[in-house]
Amino acid sequence: MTKIAVLTSGGDAPGLNACIRAVVRAGHYYNLQVIGIKRGFKGLIEKEFVSLKPRDVSMIINRGGTFLLSAREERFHHYEYRKVAVENLRKEGIDALFVIGGNGSFQGANLLVKEFDFPVIGIPKTIDNDTYGTDYTIGFDTAVNNAVDAIDKIRDTSVSHERVFVVEVMGRKSGFIALAAGIASGADVTLIPEYPFPMHVIVDSILQARKRGKRFSIVVVAEGVASGKEIAEILSEKLKPYDFGGVRYSVLGYIQRGGTPTVYDRIIASRFGVFAVEEYINGKKNIMVALENGKVVSKPLEVSFGKVKKPDLSDFELNNILTL
Repeated sequence: MTKIAVLTSGGDAPGLNACIRAVVRAGHYYNLQVIGIKRGFKGLIEKEFVSLKPRDVSMIINRGGTFLLSAREERFHHYEYRKVAVENLRKEGIDALFVIGGNGSFQGANLLVKEFDFPVIGIPKTIDNDTYGTDYTIGFDTAVNNAVDAIDKIRDTSVSHERVFVVEVMGRKSGFIALAAGIASGADVTLIPEYPFPMHVIVDSILQARKRGKRFSIVVVAEGVASGKEIAEILSEKLKPYDFGGVRYSVLGYIQRGGTPTVYDRIIASRFGVFAVEEYINGKKNIMVALENGKVVSKPLEVSFGKVKKPDLSDFELNNILTL
């Protein structure tokens, strides 16, 4: 019987469990044996393998995080440990490795292809939604909903005290979460790494909103631009001459990663997992699953390497229009 293995690597994202469930159940539907690898590439090196049957993945579709666990594994950067990983896979009789991860995970897995000719299937997940080659990555919708829910609550305090609130969201190199959350929450200013603008524009936007009768403001900033604290301190100084109730900041942090995945993330994760198994059965290997124009497709794994996916500039302009 053909045997496949599945692991989750890198940062956790809502919808991982739904995707694992889909791979396991699709595998068994097509008469494959499925092995789960705990703790990502670390478990690959240390042979933390568990057999997974359909009932083993019951009641996890609604859970955040990953029940297979994840870990950063520096040893995987070294050839000798990658060799150990492949030897463990082959000793177990595993024919292909399904990696649910982001850019770094895909590049690590691709080394197993290049160095040892071991088949790999990549399934994209990251709350940042910045994996090149796919319109969507598992976890993004939930992360944005978590951010918007928090910003909506912060707005209540901002309105009550006529304050300026700076809300820092995740996104060290990517502004997808900040931009989507900014549009959905009606933020007055949204700052993302891809399209930066100077501080005087931020100040002017807040003052213009005040002239229009708005006595509070929300500024959403991706962590890759600056810290919420830094922005708040500068704004506090710049806005001293004006009658605001002060400037405060809030760092949303890891709450964006956790919690029950949204319906959209559950469905996409399920579609990705089943499609990945079906592509493998149809003879495809060394591919990544992708969402493109609403359809699930497969592409060569290398498509995602060395390229930067940026938010749509028209969405950035939309955000500016809606702040009037």
